[in-house]
Amino acid sequence: MPHCLIEHAESIDGALLLPCVFAGALSSGLFEKGGGDIKVRSIPFDCYLSGNQGSDFVHVVLKVLSGRSLKDKQKLSNLVMNHLETLSLKNCSITVEVIDIEKITYAKVVNK
Repeated sequence: MPHCLIEHAESIDGALLLPCVFAGALSSGLFEKGGGDIKVRSIPFDCYLSGNQGSDFVHVVLKVLSGRSLKDKQKLSNLVMNHLETLSLKNCSITVEVIDIEKITYAKVVNK
């Protein structure tokens, strides 16, 4: 855990975003050392509106199991944002949000 979903304009290379989001999540100290439980996916969009300016966008959704404090979720969001800002994307809106996954409704199986 977490599941990190990066929605972004198709004009932005998702391969650049993946390591930034991973590094931000890992640096939070909220997950396994080494990041073995951090999952990051990139979802490019070719059809979107981003205000009336026509700017590109990156929106990161960090889905974490419920029970974390607001302070921990704020720390996670800020660290991911800080890592994304190192890319210096021009004419681009960057947003990050943390969403709780209810433990009681979450199911997981790892097939080996």
